[in-house]
Amino acid sequence: MGATTESGVVTRFAPSPTGFLHIGGARTALFNWLFARHHGGKFLLRIEDTDRARSTQPAIDAILDGMRWLGLDWDGEAVHQFARAARHAEVAQQMLAAGHAYKCYATPEELAALREEQRAAGKPIRYDGRWRDRDPAEAPERAPFVVRLKAPREGATTIHDRVQGDVTVQNGEIDDFVLLRSDGTPTYMLAVVVDDHDMGVTHVIRGDDHLNNAFRQLPLMKAMGWAEPVYAHIPLIHGADGAKLSKRHGALGVDAYRDEMGLLPEAVDNYLLRLGWGHGDDEIISREQAIEWFDLDGVGKSPSRFDFKKLENLNGHYIREADDARLTDLVAPRLPFELSASQRNLLQRTMPVLKPRAANLIELAENAMFLFRTRPLEMDDAASDLLGGDAPALLARVHAALASVNDWESGALEAAVRQVAEAAGVKLGAVAQPLRAALTGRKTSPGIFDVLELLGREESLGRIADRMAVQA
Repeated sequence: MGATTESGVVTRFAPSPTGFLHIGGARTALFNWLFARHHGGKFLLRIEDTDRARSTQPAIDAILDGMRWLGLDWDGEAVHQFARAARHAEVAQQMLAAGHAYKCYATPEELAALREEQRAAGKPIRYDGRWRDRDPAEAPERAPFVVRLKAPREGATTIHDRVQGDVTVQNGEIDDFVLLRSDGTPTYMLAVVVDDHDMGVTHVIRGDDHLNNAFRQLPLMKAMGWAEPVYAHIPLIHGADGAKLSKRHGALGVDAYRDEMGLLPEAVDNYLLRLGWGHGDDEIISREQAIEWFDLDGVGKSPSRFDFKKLENLNGHYIREADDARLTDLVAPRLPFELSASQRNLLQRTMPVLKPRAANLIELAENAMFLFRTRPLEMDDAASDLLGGDAPALLARVHAALASVNDWESGALEAAVRQVAEAAGVKLGAVAQPLRAALTGRKTSPGIFDVLELLGREESLGRIADRMAVQA
């Protein structure tokens, strides 16, 4: 099962399917993907579904869906950790036979009392090794047991982390943690080490909340005589207020960024890339540039702050750059009715004037609605305010001027409206604003002359007629 590549680099993303693909997890996946692609290596996906009570198929599907949406393809089939339980147990038995692990017969009641004693004395909560050097024959016959790692007690361990630098922990701080539970099932800590080894993982790039785990996992590798991976523990993402990222900051599933916020995957990728990694002053970074430039040296040691405004501004850039046909495909399902072929064509032709004003697909859909409203248009409050006073009389003059325009294109339409404003002795805005309200039902819209051209002669004149004063 070991993976080999020409460059030798193999990374992995290993989410637990107990919920959707979290935005922090998406960044971890992106960094692993980019590092592998930059070095011409492999990027593997492992679903850590050993928690059977909380792992669900919908969550697995959501993780895979989120990965595909972000364009993070993985090499080979996704590995399911639970399916490899027999292999994990096999390694624990090998360690037991070699004296690197031992059977612990301590009862749950004993362990609870130990924890309470340590808590009362203000000591760290840690297993005390009471069965480490004891003869298993002392245990009651057929008594249940767990298998524990015989962790080193002397000296210290140093990890040369590619992000955190050298980090040292005294071996005495690492307890003899459980490898196999009393029912024979492997623990997460054992499964991770065995899977990383069997999958040929060379670089473990993950959140720095896993740094302590690395010190517990290394003795297991050493006991088996396995090569240690290169570690890179990335600082976690914080909210704009500096607190750990939570749902109120935007720690949502990736699907929420796509469905509820209407963001484009390339914008989310670009934003996540710049959360904790940099390349000079570059803010807009294409996928090709990211692959070319990405390396662990660019990852900072400090937590990054999630900024929705920056993300939305970046998304606005990518919307302006996006292909009109693609945007039409993304916006059409967000409209409250199914578009006909001609309406879809109109939506696509409108994209060049809609794109500059939208920060997300939701705004694009809302701003496109004026195209498909039926007469008489329903006015929002701001639009109604623009249609009082002299507005109906001005609209009547605009209607007459536009009706005489032969070439229905924005330049000729603008000239006609400007003439009405000049003849009435008012500024262009005094005419354009009520005209916008009459044509769209809103106070804001794309350029009013573009709106006239897109709606066409008949629809434009009809909408204006609905709001103008009847001339004697």
